[in-house]
Amino acid sequence: MTKRNIYLETIPPEVAVKRAKGALDRTALMGNEIIPTHEAAGRVTAGPIFARCSSPTFHAAAMDGIAIQAESTFAARDDKPVHLNHPNQFQFVNTGNPMPDGTNAVIMIENVVQKDEVTVLVDTPAFPWQHVRRIGEDIVATELLIPQNRELTPSDIGALLSAGIYEIEVREKVKAVFLPTGDEVLNFLDKPEPQAGQVIESNSQVFKAYANSWGIEASWSSPVPDNENTLRTAVMGGLESGCHVVIVGAGSSAGSKDYSKKVFESIGSVLVHGISVMPGKPTLLAVTDERSGYPGRLLVGAPGYPVSAIVCHEKILAPILHWLMGKALPARHMAEITLARKTPSKAGMREAIRLAAGRIGNKIVAAPLARGAGMITTMTKAQAVAYIPEEVEGVEQGDSLNAELLVPKDDLNRVLVHVGSHDNTLDLLANELMGLAVPMHLVSSHAGSMGGLTALKAGSALFAGAHLFDPATGDFNFPFIARYLPDMPMTVVNLAIRHQGLIVSKGNPLGIRGVTDLTREDIIFINRQRGAGTRILLDHHLKEAAINPRDVHGYDNEEFTHMAVAVNVLTGAASCGLGIFAAAKALDLDFVPLAHERYDLVIPTASISDERIQTLIATIRTDEVKAKIKDLGGYETDLTGLEMTPGIGLG
Repeated sequence: MTKRNIYLETIPPEVAVKRAKGALDRTALMGNEIIPTHEAAGRVTAGPIFARCSSPTFHAAAMDGIAIQAESTFAARDDKPVHLNHPNQFQFVNTGNPMPDGTNAVIMIENVVQKDEVTVLVDTPAFPWQHVRRIGEDIVATELLIPQNRELTPSDIGALLSAGIYEIEVREKVKAVFLPTGDEVLNFLDKPEPQAGQVIESNSQVFKAYANSWGIEASWSSPVPDNENTLRTAVMGGLESGCHVVIVGAGSSAGSKDYSKKVFESIGSVLVHGISVMPGKPTLLAVTDERSGYPGRLLVGAPGYPVSAIVCHEKILAPILHWLMGKALPARHMAEITLARKTPSKAGMREAIRLAAGRIGNKIVAAPLARGAGMITTMTKAQAVAYIPEEVEGVEQGDSLNAELLVPKDDLNRVLVHVGSHDNTLDLLANELMGLAVPMHLVSSHAGSMGGLTALKAGSALFAGAHLFDPATGDFNFPFIARYLPDMPMTVVNLAIRHQGLIVSKGNPLGIRGVTDLTREDIIFINRQRGAGTRILLDHHLKEAAINPRDVHGYDNEEFTHMAVAVNVLTGAASCGLGIFAAAKALDLDFVPLAHERYDLVIPTASISDERIQTLIATIRTDEVKAKIKDLGGYETDLTGLEMTPGIGLG
């Protein structure tokens, strides 16, 4: 049996960073280099820089006008102007021209009256050096221009060149290489079509994008197979190429094929194996010793799951690499957010939660997105990230957290926060809203129809998607609004009538015809989460067919979106699941119709005048959007954009 790695301890990321800094000799590791000044923006100065030239190097006119000897105008009065003759008493100059000999002031051309071709009249005295830039006004030769350890800005480049500095000595760039690993990992450059058990490598390019923003010199390799000797050779290759940092992607966890720790121990000392943050826990740090032939360099084992890798990059690599370069770590803007849903967490571990966030009233409200470490799309959808502290076991709905903003704060005023039932038309709307002249961002947390109503009650959403069917009245949504939100006036706008049914494999090989087939021994069902309108619809049909939910194999297996249900069927994890036709069509699956239902947007009437809501409704009502909804398949738009009232049903 292959021996597995064991986490002996996990430590806070701040402690891990401090430990790495303490083990690295920055002065010995990082050299200096001389580069052209015009290419030095973002680099850090290795020492003080003194001006070679003054700026300006001559007395220069600061305005368009006439250059004069100021003393010749001292007698000028409104009622008795001074007469000056060209060229002996004045000369015409433009901004930036050298001052003619014998002159020490400029009078703006608009304050001069020209009497004839050679004579001007001046009715206001000038003072010496009026509108003149004197030698060294900005920079004086030999003065300190830029101190050591300064990260150079675009303005600094202008000052340096103005002072005659054409080359400067700066700190060497950090050089790093990213080595993705895994037998199942495919090189994205090959444009592969992954088969079962294979994944397209992307973590190297996430790191490369971070590296570009940090100003370090980064490269990457093709995927390295799961072999200890092969990995050691790849790591040594990175060191031999002059890299200060070698990062191994994946292979740092506790699996039997995770070789990073063994390789690092063979050429250096392991400093950290595991940080107390989720995702990101399997982070590994080591420093090379004499056995490597390149002592004192940093080795990093980054987790393989994409979101875990991002946490490693941001919380571990970013502060260490900026310190190596002598740069300050840019701080993200922070904001207090109100949590839209209860979010549990594991005590003893700091947990990062990605958030769909927007402004509602005078608060920033944020709904947690899916929390899997492999779900990179949650980072593309998030506007903020918050960390639940180690000492608590989750946070309650309505609690406040300090969050890192991933977007400018003003962008939150253009975010539509939706909490509620998932539907494919929401993605369509999100794209349409981003195509407006003033784009708006629709963010969605899939909490089910009942979860959406709960969020509205708590003031944690701008609107909610719902399709709750009430068998007693044959109506949608209004009976539930009356029951759970009796004191909150709501405006209900229809988005579409959609077709719900059983999503089955292509060709329906098991011959599934309706809910009565769900009790068969050869059928594995995939359900939606509690509170989802789709689950309520299923329970209604099971009751109508006198079927006990316990007799449905897989009834307790839950997913949060129609697409997730469809993926379960596509991959064979389930035989069927209840969902919308559009999800089946999107994945080329078959569909057994069960019911039509009304999918509405439930909006607090107090928010109906909000510019974002008005824009949303106007967008829904366009013929172009209605046509695109119908093109998704399984939707009818007869009621789309209309305000609903109790009793309309399906119209």
